[in-house]
Amino acid sequence: MRILHTMLRVGDLDRSLAFYTEVLGMRLLRRQDYPDGRFTLAFVGYGDEAESAVLELTHNWDTAAYDLGNAFGHVAIAVPDAYAACDAIRARGGKVVREAGPMKHGTTVIAFVEDPDGYKIELIQRKD
Repeated sequence: MRILHTMLRVGDLDRSLAFYTEVLGMRLLRRQDYPDGRFTLAFVGYGDEAESAVLELTHNWDTAAYDLGNAFGHVAIAVPDAYAACDAIRARGGKVVREAGPMKHGTTVIAFVEDPDGYKIELIQRKD
């Protein structure tokens, strides 16, 4: 068994695709409209779905925004340099909500960015 994908509901699919592909550097892997159900599914990620977990962005055509609630935490992405990643994300129009630095009570360097719908993305600096 393995994790295939994590689904996020998004209010504006084009805006979200721009964030995940242009700001975070993921690739659009596939996209399918379902006119009878009035929704679109778009899958983005860094690798092929056959080998990597990806994100499923679900856009319900008649819903412009969602209440994120308080149960969801974040999606984590490994980066070689969290400081440089924050600079690059900011330069591409992304929103850094926690600057890169050591985590509280530890030494792992992390940062957080926020997607257009308010979902948090944690950047974890690899210890290569």
